[in-house]
Amino acid sequence: MLHVATVHWKEELWIAPQLKYLKANLPEHQIWASINGIDIEPWRSQFKFAEDMQGDHHVKLNALAEKILEVASDDDLLLFIDSDAFPIVPIDEKLLEGFPLVAIRRDENAAEPMPHPCFCLTTVGFWRELQGDWGIGKFHWTAPGGDRLTDGGANLLGQLLERGIEWKPLLRSNKLDLDPLWFGIYGEVVYHHGAGSRPAISYRQTIIQRDAIRKARDAAVIPASIPLLGKFERGVRYRRAEKKQAIIQGQILESAKILSEEVIASMLTDDEFFWRFTESPTE
Repeated sequence: MLHVATVHWKEELWIAPQLKYLKANLPEHQIWASINGIDIEPWRSQFKFAEDMQGDHHVKLNALAEKILEVASDDDLLLFIDSDAFPIVPIDEKLLEGFPLVAIRRDENAAEPMPHPCFCLTTVGFWRELQGDWGIGKFHWTAPGGDRLTDGGANLLGQLLERGIEWKPLLRSNKLDLDPLWFGIYGEVVYHHGAGSRPAISYRQTIIQRDAIRKARDAAVIPASIPLLGKFERGVRYRRAEKKQAIIQGQILESAKILSEEVIASMLTDDEFFWRFTESPTE
């Protein structure tokens, strides 16, 4: 048996496609879900468990795992998956290839080193023995820009590193990128839409905008050693840059929304919409 843990948050759109691709590409399975801000009743029969659970994303995943471990056997498979992600080819225990855990690793997003909860396959026995934790804060990594970061999956990476356990990463394998972060194919196995239930602004983009504001401030002509004038000019440059980046952010969000709607439209009419991302633009 394969147990699926997923979180649907305020966006009903992803339930039907995810159910369809899970049914097509998984062996015998049960789906355990946190469904928030969505009418559960029309979908309840499709799930082993479906409730409006409280807490952040990682809290819900940990809670779902606890419920699964209460009834599952060690030999059962355990799949954590985001609402806007699904396998695009048949998968089973062979995907592990001898590793205890296989997961998406998003190198393209601030060099994230950890297993990502958008798709992570393991065994119930391994998760139980590890006491796996999707939480944040206990482990951090340094992004290319120097920021110390933590996110869902960071604590899990810490647990794996502490025990010297190797895991199998699924890396972005797109040959066509509509965006460097969204609409991703990973390991030619999983599709992850990205930001399916929230505005499509990433850490990567916020860093670009933050740096642009800092550069505008630091381009001041009046030396900082001249207290009043120097501070005034830097403040003016900073505020102007903030307004400019706010406009740019709005443009980015609108562009991402248009792209997302176009991809979703193709997803709803073509069961193999994802192949566009696996083929080179010249093919």
